[in-house]
Amino acid sequence: MEPSVLAAIFSGAEAPFRYERLSRPTLGSGEALVAITLTTLCGSDLHTYRGRRRGPTPLVLGHEAIGRVIAVGSGMNASWVDQRITWTLTDSCGLCEACTRWNLPQKCERLFKYGHGGLSEGSGLNGCYATHLVLRSGTHLVPVPDSLTDAMVAPANCALATMIAVIEALPTCGERVVIQGAGLLGLYGCALLKTAGWKQVFVVDRQPARLLAVPRFGGIPILSTAHDAIRANSADVVIEVSGSASVVEDGLRWIRPGGHYAIAGLVHPDSALQITGETLIRKCLTLRGTHNYQPRHLEAAIAFLSLHRETFPWETLVSPPMPLQQLEEAFALAESGRWARVAIDPGLISDCSRNVTALDSAI
Repeated sequence: MEPSVLAAIFSGAEAPFRYERLSRPTLGSGEALVAITLTTLCGSDLHTYRGRRRGPTPLVLGHEAIGRVIAVGSGMNASWVDQRITWTLTDSCGLCEACTRWNLPQKCERLFKYGHGGLSEGSGLNGCYATHLVLRSGTHLVPVPDSLTDAMVAPANCALATMIAVIEALPTCGERVVIQGAGLLGLYGCALLKTAGWKQVFVVDRQPARLLAVPRFGGIPILSTAHDAIRANSADVVIEVSGSASVVEDGLRWIRPGGHYAIAGLVHPDSALQITGETLIRKCLTLRGTHNYQPRHLEAAIAFLSLHRETFPWETLVSPPMPLQQLEEAFALAESGRWARVAIDPGLISDCSRNVTALDSAI
């Protein structure tokens, strides 16, 4: 086993990443040490990197990943060692009202989110842009079958599990649904809804290049400037995963009376909605927000991929992996929109030794 961990340290918006050697931590009760085999860049990481979303610094970003357990702490079943796994992006206490009475562990009073915790919290190995990650005792682990590749699974513990949570809250299967946003959430939504029996799944986006993948996942692509392509009051459900508050006006026009509007992409401060109570009342609408997911949604995500591994071209969504030490280049590639997800393989350590710092003491 490696005596140390290589981690990309984020210090602030648009600052260069520092590549540091961190001492391998001593595991606490219920913890597990995972060797990351593949991680992908989520849109929330792009927001943090560009300063649109704040978090404690310094920290290790990244929460979408797959890996293999290489060690466990006391109280953790040793059978997990050497298993290929993914895990919930949050760690919950299991005791507070959110975890018990509300059935919302993702809103736990003592919630911890991977890729969002500072180096001073716990082991410091809290994010996936590193060779290793420490999983806390309240994290739900899900085994990954060998039939699924790393590229298929890495984004599942964020985007796919979240879309399963969004769709679970929808009314029973209808005729027509509109998805606002052709990013990874939107493409996963297409696959989930089509296999669930929805007859028409429209996907609206302002970027023609992003719409090219929509038909391969069962959707009907619509350029956002084609305002007449979707009739007013025609959609049973509208799902917002674009991250842009400006799309809500269109969504409200398209949705029929008694319809359901699901909002999941506006997880940033610039999300004020131009909406009146009268609109909701006169259309008898249901408006629901979804943030993150529960452990069962991640289990469902892996089961869905296993069942439909050959139904959809999952691996076309993820770029060829880049080395960890090219993380800044990976962010630039992610922002270009060429791939739904850009992948990092921490095992592809480049020869470049820039900004690598050896730490003498354990974190």
